[in-house]
Amino acid sequence: MRGSMVGTAVTLAAGALLTATMTTATASPPTPAATPHRTGSSQPVLVDCLWHRTVRPDDFLLACGDGNSRLTGLHWDKWSPGGATAVGLNLINDCKPYCAAGTFHAYPVSIRLDGSKTWKKHPEFQRYTRLSLTYPGVRPEGYRQVMTYPLWD
Repeated sequence: MRGSMVGTAVTLAAGALLTATMTTATASPPTPAATPHRTGSSQPVLVDCLWHRTVRPDDFLLACGDGNSRLTGLHWDKWSPGGATAVGLNLINDCKPYCAAGTFHAYPVSIRLDGSKTWKKHPEFQRYTRLSLTYPGVRPEGYRQVMTYPLWD
């Protein structure tokens, strides 16, 4: 009897782990393995929602609360105090029928960072304060061709 209970417990634990893994996999977009470039104070930085500073990142999470919007495959043309520009993809979850069961769609996008000013948390760094996305073609439902967002301080 004891062997049967242990076997049942192991089977249930394995099933729960598999379910958690499958649920997480369907609710999250693919994450690139590349590590963003770290920087010194000579160039403006892009601050993410975890307060990490980067320069010319390959990937940038826009929806920190749920991970349903991410910039990926970023190729930077310019990075200066006057602004930064890149092209890449915006991976957005359509959340249909709900976010955990939704599908991620890739939209080509041009990115512009600007509004460089002193970072309150680390005054030795200048940080970009605004991010604009331009969708040259198809864009997500409900989005304008140009979307502008304030960035974290």
